[in-house]
Amino acid sequence: MRKTTLVAAGAALVLTLTACSGNSGTAEPAAAGSQTQAAGLASPFTDAVQLASASKQGTEKSKSAKFSMEGSAAGQTLRATGAMAFDGANTRFSMTTTAAGQTTEMRMVDQVMYIKLPAEDQKQMGTDKSWAKISADGTDPISQAMGSALSQSAEQSDPSKILEQISKTGRIISSDQTQLDGQQVNHYKVEMDVAKAIDQFTSQVPAAARGKLTDMLKGKDVKLPAELWLDKDNLPVQVTMDQGPMMQALGAPAGESKFTMKYSDWGTQVDVTAPPADQVVDLGELMKKAGR
Repeated sequence: MRKTTLVAAGAALVLTLTACSGNSGTAEPAAAGSQTQAAGLASPFTDAVQLASASKQGTEKSKSAKFSMEGSAAGQTLRATGAMAFDGANTRFSMTTTAAGQTTEMRMVDQVMYIKLPAEDQKQMGTDKSWAKISADGTDPISQAMGSALSQSAEQSDPSKILEQISKTGRIISSDQTQLDGQQVNHYKVEMDVAKAIDQFTSQVPAAARGKLTDMLKGKDVKLPAELWLDKDNLPVQVTMDQGPMMQALGAPAGESKFTMKYSDWGTQVDVTAPPADQVVDLGELMKKAGR
């Protein structure tokens, strides 16, 4: 399998599951008074705990949404669109990602990740199967590298997990009422203090490396800026986060590490099925067969 397929899929997965672009919508000031009242938009919260609690109630009730994502990491621009049902370890989604000039279809269901193989990869790897799977409990190097984080990532994909980080580590810097893509929203700028709950920010890292990263972050003053746009039901419409300060604290070269998630159609039906078994090959076994 070409390295770019795994890099693109893996990078898009990481950005997407940590809960997207110049097309992220244009925010305009809301008209004062009666227009906001008519939209049913309550006054913005002033406390991060109350903000997170109210929004979490909404996401737990709705449980699913369509999404689009755009982010940057390691010098790559990553984009994705899809639909996701938030259900803890049973989270499922289907999405199409574009990274490094390559488009990849991905599905996650029953804690198994499926990645569609381009025809060129099938030929190169000597398989006629059109899908490769990565299991969370796989013992091969590929599964251990990518699959060990699947169960944690599935739970973290719920936007309420970002809200939980804000509740435990954040404070509201400012808030205002505005319009985003034609709807009235409460807009918050928040700042998260990594030192207050380092485990919240390293939970998706494989266990073998988690302790080292935790030690590297201890004693460092790392603040992560984020913005949230919530509708009248306190459901996230858009979330942006800049993880660059944390990446630099871990020794990564200076550069952007930002993502924006946009959510729509909360409560939508999300049906994700595994590809037919006769079209699936285990990625670890495929790589082993190829001597990789």
